Amino acid sequence: MNIFTEYTARVQAAVAGLALATAPGAQDLAGITVESPRDPAHGDLATNAAMVLAKPLGMKPRDLAEQIAAALRLDAEFTEVTVAGPGFINIRLDTAVWHRVLAAVVARGDGFGRSAQGAGAKVNVEYVSANPTGPMHVGHTRGAVFGDALANLLAYVGHDVTREYYINDAGSQIDTLARSAFLRYREALGEDIGEIPAGLYPGDYLKPVGAALAAAHGNALLAMDEAAWMAIVKAATIDAMMALIREDLAQLNVRHEVFFSERTLHDRSADGVSEIDRMLDKLRTRGLVYEGTLPPPKGELPDDWEDREQTLFRATDYGDDIDRPLKKSDGSYTYFAADVAYFLSKYERGFKEMVYVLGADHGGYVKRLEAVGKAVSGGESRVIVRLCQLVKLYRAGEPVRMSKRSGDFVTLRDVVEEVGRDPVRFMMLFRKNEAALDFDFQKVTEQSKDNPVFYVQYGHARCCSVLRQAGEELKGADLSDAVLSATDLSGLTDSGELELIAKMAEWPKVVAAAAEAHEPHRVAFFLHELASSLHAHWNRGKEMPQLRFINPENTQLTLARLALVRAVSLVLASGLTLLGVDAPREMR
Repeated sequence: MNIFTEYTARVQAAVAGLALATAPGAQDLAGITVESPRDPAHGDLATNAAMVLAKPLGMKPRDLAEQIAAALRLDAEFTEVTVAGPGFINIRLDTAVWHRVLAAVVARGDGFGRSAQGAGAKVNVEYVSANPTGPMHVGHTRGAVFGDALANLLAYVGHDVTREYYINDAGSQIDTLARSAFLRYREALGEDIGEIPAGLYPGDYLKPVGAALAAAHGNALLAMDEAAWMAIVKAATIDAMMALIREDLAQLNVRHEVFFSERTLHDRSADGVSEIDRMLDKLRTRGLVYEGTLPPPKGELPDDWEDREQTLFRATDYGDDIDRPLKKSDGSYTYFAADVAYFLSKYERGFKEMVYVLGADHGGYVKRLEAVGKAVSGGESRVIVRLCQLVKLYRAGEPVRMSKRSGDFVTLRDVVEEVGRDPVRFMMLFRKNEAALDFDFQKVTEQSKDNPVFYVQYGHARCCSVLRQAGEELKGADLSDAVLSATDLSGLTDSGELELIAKMAEWPKVVAAAAEAHEPHRVAFFLHELASSLHAHWNRGKEMPQLRFINPENTQLTLARLALVRAVSLVLASGLTLLGVDAPREMR
């Protein structure tokens, strides 16, 4: 139930019924919308109908608004329709409308707000995708939480979502990782390795890997040349690092359905051909690659630029700044070639919409990934890149020092173990992903209204407390959702009660807009606003006993107010679940 969709249709129908509806330009009603007014004092709803249609009809907006308002006043559910400013139309709804909304919230439970907006379309959301060279650090945390919440949101509105992790298990950094693990292997055998050489990974997290290698192979690896032991150590270390990464992500309740290995794109089959080779053949057949040279770019030269003729992808034909090299001078493929082959894999798996969640330092990848999507799919796919800005850690306003365990950064696990999963997830989403985020350990664990996650969770716990208390005081009363959704709600007339219902009525619209814009922070903001309305009304009940939720002397009014409390708890729980945050039934 989305009252904004419902009343937009009513306004459009009212306009279509006017005599001027036959005039040229009057048939395009798609631009008409109904929204909540910025100032609630103006009404419950506001429509832009006159502002949208005035120009095509050749009328003054206010004159047109008066005609539309007259038609809207014929609707029995509109108790007041007024024209404001240059031609905005404000509408006040009959109280029975809010009662109908409240009954729908309780009856539909966690289904209130769900929709078929996505129409079952397959969407691939790739997020985190950190190099498997160590534990997750705090920089990965925001992308992990954002990607997971976005996937939840898209699934909630009807998309067929696949959560994917791209394992960067090819390239020089993996060779460096293997050499670092081999050093720890020698240490595990009793050798004094001294200080970790520059260029290798120094963290203690590789000590268990070295010990496992020693237990599995004894001294045997020492007798092998590097090529032989490298293959063994590399495979074992990647497996160990991915197990560590999965454990780290589980701390945040982040789980992927697909872990895609970059190495599989480079591996050659029995016929000696790799997936990147196959991709290149397909692009060449379609004229998407050519042999040519690139001018030196301005500023610092990128790693993949070489002053020679090379195999290039026609990226500029699809919106990129330069054509992109696919092969290095030694005949090996560039990182970009693997990116193209990876996209082709997703496309051939049936995904027409692909979301890449990347760190802010990957901003330069946006145009090239979009170009790949347009070229390889022939314009059939949609590539969307979402960037997550940096997270700065503080404790009581002071910057947090690096972790000894990791060697040079604060780990995801460090943060979760100190403050808990819920504060981490909620606060990572309580700011738009493109804005920098300051995360203060002390502030996110405060039990006060200044701590958004506590404020929202406490709102849910308060609702559960009222319902428990009602069960104890109204012994034998049936307080099931079926009964509460069917109870007489006409006694709910207080402004605070109606404000809570009006806020909940926004939930389907908020979810739909958040999914469309790929902005889960909108859900976090909404939950904070709803919790604020609840706490404000709760405080009014302290001063005015007649507003309290439970009144043993008036069972009917109590049931109506319990329906209100139950509805708030359901919407808060739905939103928190989308964010991957618990909705506690009690807090101490």
